[in-house]
Amino acid sequence: MSTSAAAPGLLESAIRRDRIIVAAGLAGLTLLAWLYVIRLSRLMSPHSVMAMPMPGDIGVPELGYLIPMWIVMMVAMMVPSAAPTILLFANIARSRKARGVPSASAAIFTSGYLLVWAVYATIAALLQSELHRLALLSPSMASASPWLGGGLLILAGIYQVLPAKGACLSHCHSPFGVFSHEWREGVGGALIMGIRHGSYCVGCCWALMALLFVAGVMNLVWVAAIAIFVLVEKLSPGGRAIGRLSGILLMAWGVWVVAAAV
Repeated sequence: MSTSAAAPGLLESAIRRDRIIVAAGLAGLTLLAWLYVIRLSRLMSPHSVMAMPMPGDIGVPELGYLIPMWIVMMVAMMVPSAAPTILLFANIARSRKARGVPSASAAIFTSGYLLVWAVYATIAALLQSELHRLALLSPSMASASPWLGGGLLILAGIYQVLPAKGACLSHCHSPFGVFSHEWREGVGGALIMGIRHGSYCVGCCWALMALLFVAGVMNLVWVAAIAIFVLVEKLSPGGRAIGRLSGILLMAWGVWVVAAAV
């Protein structure tokens, strides 16, 4: 067999090997993040000494574990839905590298993606501390006000049907088209592409993540339910229709919560 004939087979083998390595790394990262979330949800149950302090007591030490908590939780919830795009990046990068074009690893792209979610997580942690100061959250980090809970449900429902949501979701549905038109070379390019993809992803899911304040930031069932919904919405061909339907249901739920409190 000639070298030219063997080259495609070698490239295909290299791409397959890279996919396995990247997929295993993403699976391991997701597993570790979920183990952390599960452990923390038990430690921070309402009956645990690790539950949030009384309103007004939160400060820098508490933020020292709130911010990492939110970051790890975002990793657990968002990496599974981002995995296909990360794997696609790894395939393209390997193919370009085989043609002699310098390309960065999937780890750089993933770092850019997670950097955006780390910023979101920091903002969410700061918001949580403020809501706690205002006595709007219970010690179990769930909404203590029907106006807050209902308002967040209505807000998320409205955003689900807005064109901005659809535009961000379309980006998540078509990463190949994005890469084909917006590919950037080198480490800096990979980092920028990861940040751009993460920004679209935050634009798609920020309101859904805010729903963690409704039933409890460390309510494991609620966290898992939102993560599964995000996965289905982003990867399903009918994700946009599912998102619109969920928006209507969320708005109705929110109105019911507020009306019940009046």
